[in-house]
Amino acid sequence: MSDKMPGAAGDRVDQHPDIWEAYSALGKATANCGPLSDRETRPTKLALVIGAGSEGAVHSHTRRAKSDGIASQAIVRVALRAIGPLGLTRAVAAKTWIEDLGE
Repeated sequence: MSDKMPGAAGDRVDQHPDIWEAYSALGKATANCGPLSDRETRPTKLALVIGAGSEGAVHSHTRRAKSDGIASQAIVRVALRAIGPLGLTRAVAAKTWIEDLGE
């Protein structure tokens, strides 16, 4: 199972597959709970993990957004829009994390 999860997260999946299965089921249920398309959900999730200050999750959701065909400029705009509610420091950090993955 952990071949899809890097590092410590993958270790936890291997050690506690029942927790991972429950967590995955919760993620699927929340993804299907409303009218947002995958394309609308991706920037929303990116914004949430920017707010949480999670570099790894910003990387992950940036990769997913790119694989869904969302333009790099649009992805960076999510970080820039964080300036108002989260502050310049958090927004600049998020933009840096997004740019870690290149074009």
